[in-house]
Amino acid sequence: MSQAIYDALVVGSGAAGSFAAKELTAQGLSVLLLEAGPAVGPKDFDPARKTAVQKDINIWDRAMATANGQAVQARAVFFKEWMSHLFVNDRKNPYTTPADAPFLWIRGRQAGGRLHTFGRVLVRWSDDDFRLHTRTGEGVDWPLSYDEVAPFYSEVESYLGLYGQEDRVSTMPDGVYANRSNLTPAEEAFKASVEGRWPERRIVSWRYVAPEAERVPRALRDAQASGRLTIRYNAVVRRITTDEKTGLATGAEVTDGIAGKTEKVQASNVIVCASPIESIRLLLNSASAKHPTGLGNSSGTLGRYFMDQLPCLAVGAFPPVPGWMKDESAPPDPFYAASGGIFIPRFEGFGSGEKRSDFAYQGTVGRGPVAGGIPARMAFFGYGQMLPHADNRVTLAPNRTDAWKIPVPHIRCVMDSGERDLLRRQEQTLIEIVEQAGGELEFIGSPLGLKEIGKGAYPNADALSRFLFRRMFHRSMSMGAAIHESGGVRMGTSAETSVLNCWNQSWDVPNLFVTDASAFPTSGVAGTTLTVMALTVRACRRLASARRSSTC
Repeated sequence: MSQAIYDALVVGSGAAGSFAAKELTAQGLSVLLLEAGPAVGPKDFDPARKTAVQKDINIWDRAMATANGQAVQARAVFFKEWMSHLFVNDRKNPYTTPADAPFLWIRGRQAGGRLHTFGRVLVRWSDDDFRLHTRTGEGVDWPLSYDEVAPFYSEVESYLGLYGQEDRVSTMPDGVYANRSNLTPAEEAFKASVEGRWPERRIVSWRYVAPEAERVPRALRDAQASGRLTIRYNAVVRRITTDEKTGLATGAEVTDGIAGKTEKVQASNVIVCASPIESIRLLLNSASAKHPTGLGNSSGTLGRYFMDQLPCLAVGAFPPVPGWMKDESAPPDPFYAASGGIFIPRFEGFGSGEKRSDFAYQGTVGRGPVAGGIPARMAFFGYGQMLPHADNRVTLAPNRTDAWKIPVPHIRCVMDSGERDLLRRQEQTLIEIVEQAGGELEFIGSPLGLKEIGKGAYPNADALSRFLFRRMFHRSMSMGAAIHESGGVRMGTSAETSVLNCWNQSWDVPNLFVTDASAFPTSGVAGTTLTVMALTVRACRRLASARRSSTC
């Protein structure tokens, strides 16, 4: 039994947890951070792990990972075998879904969480994302606006030193960039062709952060340097503990992931940053007499309104520009591939009868190595906006536990007919853009299925690999493939309809905050990571300010 009572307990060390630890320690609070996985260091990023040549279809790498217990993780679209140790073991970390509604839960348990495996793209959301209800009459608004989040976006961007450039696109606000990101000649040609035909369909460069040379997220390192942070690794949090009389959070019950010993730790405030599904599971499993249906669940919405973004993948060639270019905007990294590429942000309908695009695309053109004279390669991933539906939810699976005997989540995330229509339009629009720009797609696919075009998927691959790709495609391209899950612990303006207030603070448990993407009322059409970081800084600064006021 730990006797120390920390000012704050942070659960998780990824995008939200690392910034929570940094902000709270900078504000003078003593912080205990609990990370379910191990610490990481240079040995975990040894470039010798990389295979010499990566084929277009890495079927055998995925098969090897599956045999080693990563049957789900190996289905991630951009899975690489040399990074497999940065993804969880699915045998130890199972979950369930409805039989007719598969969901890919891609995750990592180690210091930094998924910051080691995400694309390092950090994009601002706009008021198009924060004002869904006002704009469409569907769903709910956020309890805050873009203008309220913007200063925290700027602060995080300045701190991380982003690569990017000003593009002046209303649906994709510009940020603060320390370095310029460049386009390849093929991307410049693609941009000129698309914008020349459709001025409203802008092509902009990625906004991204370079890999951490020290491998531990900077925010976590700075929190450690403060001398006010204690980190416990392999610390699997079972439940948030509460006071029987007041219902306030008192700390957590935690199991040593290696030794198996369970104990309680104590803190005056608890900040849950475990990633959406884990955070929902933790709060549901923290039910008590004061909170019989889950911690902070008086509204009955905990676990509900869970979302991901609507995914689609397309690959092909761009004959107008042969060859490829190595982007040296950022210093080369011996372990990670170079970042960089293009976005096609959400755009307004332009022609007669055209609808607004509640989707966006991220891609690359001319960055994959090819022999001289061979057309540049292109790849795109589309993200469509999923609306919040009460029936899409995370619950606890009955009679199923993980390796630490904790109930596992049951995940339901199903598109309705409107979202299926949106995904079809998302695919059709991408085909139109690429073909009119001079590109030649070989396939495009989504949870709706695989469509091969022209030469078909990966025409230069061997016949067996192509056969297996076609057979297994639906397993890799289901909901969850976008890895931008959100919702389930949503913010709102009323304790009757939401779990958190506008400060990511529990309505029911004032000393409990949840700052990962589970707090999002809507799903957006861009990555969630920068918004998670900004909201975490905002919430933790509010917590520290309120604590100072109460002790004056």
